[in-house]
This record gives sequence, C-alpha cells and structure tokens, in this order.
Amino acid sequence: MDIDARIKRRQRRTDGRRLVEDYESLSPVDHVEEPSDRGPTLERLLDHLDPVFDGQLPGNAYVSGPFGAGKSAVLTALFSHLDQLSTETRSIIHTSTRAATPTSPAFAYVDLRETTSEFAFYHGVLDALAEESVPDHGISTAQLRERLHDLLGGSRTGVVVVVDHVGEPEGTGDEQLVDLFAGLPSNVSWLAVGRRDPEDVLLTEYTATEIRVDRYRRQTLVDLLMTRASLGLTRQGLDHELARRIAEWADGNAHDAMAVLFVGAARATEDGRSRLTEADVTAAIEEVPRDSVSLGRVLALPENKQLVLRELVDLDPEDRASVTATTEAIGAVPAVDLSPGTVKRYLYEMAEVGVVERVQSEVTNEQGRPPSRVELRFSPTAFRRLYDLRQ
Repeated sequence: MDIDARIKRRQRRTDGRRLVEDYESLSPVDHVEEPSDRGPTLERLLDHLDPVFDGQLPGNAYVSGPFGAGKSAVLTALFSHLDQLSTETRSIIHTSTRAATPTSPAFAYVDLRETTSEFAFYHGVLDALAEESVPDHGISTAQLRERLHDLLGGSRTGVVVVVDHVGEPEGTGDEQLVDLFAGLPSNVSWLAVGRRDPEDVLLTEYTATEIRVDRYRRQTLVDLLMTRASLGLTRQGLDHELARRIAEWADGNAHDAMAVLFVGAARATEDGRSRLTEADVTAAIEEVPRDSVSLGRVLALPENKQLVLRELVDLDPEDRASVTATTEAIGAVPAVDLSPGTVKRYLYEMAEVGVVERVQSEVTNEQGRPPSRVELRFSPTAFRRLYDLRQ
C-alpha cells in the first residue's frame, strides 16, 4: 500500500467499531491502481507492448483468460500508467519552443459493456485522444471516423486501443468488431480482451500475439483479499483463516472472492460487528451463485433494466413465483414508470443473455403448464449496495 492510500485510510476512519471504511475498495467491479501479484502477466503484456518505448506501434493482440482472472484489472492499471507517460510526453512537446511530434503512441480504452454501437465505439476512441470534449449529439458516425482520421493522420506514432469484454452475449459480435477496427486509421493497433479461447475467436485471424491470463493461485487470491480488506475495512476486519476459506471456495476467481468479501462485510456491518465472522463468510458464500454473472455486466445494463433488477432483489418469494407475478409486483412499485409489458420484456431479455435465469416451477397452472420464475445469477446484497451507492 502506498503512502497516499495509508493517509486516506486514516482520514476515512471514524471510530473503532465501524467495519467498512470504503466500499469501493471492497467492490468486485472496481480495480486498484496496483493489482496484486500479477507480475508475470504484466511482463507478458509489456513484452508485447515493448515497441511503444521506441515510438513504434506493436502488432494486434488477443488477451484471453477465464472469468475473474484479473484481465481487466491488469490492463486498466497498465494502460493508466502508459497513458500518463504518453500524456506527459505530449505535454512536454506542446510546451516546447520547437515543433515536434510525440515520441510514443497514445492509448485508449474501450469497454464493450458500455460501448454498444458503432457511434459509441468511435466516440470512445476519439474522446480518449482529443484534448477537447467530443459531443454526444449533433455529430454522425461518419463524422467521428473522419475526425479520427484527421487527428491521427499527422501522427507518426499512432494509438494503441484496448477493447475489453469482447464476446459477451449482449455485446458486439466478432464480425462487427472486425469492421469497426477496419474503420480506424492505419496507424492504430488493438488489444482485444475476452474469455474465449483464441481458436474460437474470429479476431485472432488479425492478431500477431495471443496472451493467456490464468486463474489466480490460491495464495495469490488470499493476498489479494487481505490487501483489499486492508484498504476497505477497519484494522483486523478480516483474518487470514477467513481469507483462505474464501479463496478456496472461489477457486481462482477474484470477482467471486471479492463478492463474498463484500457481502460478508455488508452483513457484519448491518449486525454492528467490527470484524467478519465465520457466519458472515458462510452466509456470503451461500448467497453468491457458483456460476455467477459479473456484477460489472449487471451494472453496465441500461438504467431502466437496472431499476427493474433493483426492485426484483427486494421482492418477497411469493412475488417471484412466476414471471407474471414478478412483473406485477415490480410494476406496482411507484418508482418504476414502466408498463407491465416492458417489465416482462426486460426480464425475458436479461434471461436470454444470462443476467437472470428462468427456472421452471414445480407447480402447474390451470392450463397444466408449469410457470417459470426468475432467479438471480448474481448476489442480491452486492448489487443492491453497489446500485444504491451509485445513486
């Protein structure tokens, strides 16, 4: 932990009885500036990116690994540092009395969970590069592409674009992504990041390198949990034995391990405890689905779908006995200004992409067809707290 983090931790402290001092540090969807024990992965990425330190563009690459392996955490941290280096270089050049060009490529990060259209893709890349803000309205996709080509046309070094969360169910398809890359200037290289094996990804036909990120080892995951707990909890809020139990259950998945820590901390806080107990961890493990969906995906859904989910997690079991009952219960909430048909459509659409699951009931209706109920594929406590914190 660096000095600034230590100071901020003491600034947040109120008294010795408060367990959670910073929910963001415990969040499964937030990344720290220095990911824990990912040195080998970082070195492989730097090996690929090595040409940028000579002012050259690297080839295209595909970074793969299972859910919860820390791909996004490492890449966002690395590119934050690289972009800072590139920005400092450009700043020095802009203030120089001599005309010059940047000596290293620029960097841009695009998250396909939040970038779901051609317009949004080019807008995201341009916004990361342009000094002035890029308008969201009153400009066409063709104009965005033209501005990108104009901006990069005189650049000797170009830009490296990370495109994260490739291949997720509700995201951009491979063929569409190839077309989007083709619309970029020639002095652009990209790193696509996803969970699928390289042989199953069309993009790898256009890559020079494939980089594999493996699951966390158990002890590494324990260290990650203890590090995040030291940032987000009061002193001695989590002991090593409980961290080891969480890591063993999570089986290398940092997202699920952090979800258990987050839920356990929320539960202990509600009960007024200043330390997590075995019962808190047990309850959290029981709540986080074994085959869970990323909370990042859930929180990247459109606002109205998140609103439907926010009401869904608070429904009583009898109101979730069928999709119809769930629709009626959510539609009756004053804060939900949506028609019953829209609510039901949202539930079906979220089931299709795996955010929720339709499970057939054992009880048949009058027509003899068993109704289906909606089951969550994520922790309701974690989503509830993260959603409310963002409001």
